[in-house]
Amino acid sequence: MAVSSELSAEPEKVWARAIDPSGINDELRPLMRMTVPRGLPDFGLADPEPGNIGRSWLLLFGFLPFDYDDLNIVRLEPGRSFLERSSMLSMRLWEHERTLDPLGSDRCRLTDRVAWEPRLPLPGRLFRPLVRAIFKHRHRRLRRARYASNR
Repeated sequence: MAVSSELSAEPEKVWARAIDPSGINDELRPLMRMTVPRGLPDFGLADPEPGNIGRSWLLLFGFLPFDYDDLNIVRLEPGRSFLERSSMLSMRLWEHERTLDPLGSDRCRLTDRVAWEPRLPLPGRLFRPLVRAIFKHRHRRLRRARYASNR
């Protein structure tokens, strides 16, 4: 499944926000929030080596733990893309790829591609409407975001 948005902002500003915990959580609000993995107070995707980053808890409405994500970065191309391939409490496999394509000096396209394999013996398609709704919400928030370069 993929969701893509054209954003009226400099690609560098979009990337900086998209890999920062506060930017990620702003995308998720008010539905949920992700914690920073323990022991990583300045966690972000700006410069980690690919590999296991740690466990991030997903908090419904920002306070009620309902899932976790054992974050594992497979590929990181700073300013361009990352690929996360992790396991979660609810998912045997969670794969999230985010790419950023410049469309000029002050516009870009951000695309999220996600795939998953549930732990429970349920068809993955049952999760599709929920996952799509979450990523549509994230992209609405991205399109409304105030980037330092254009506000």
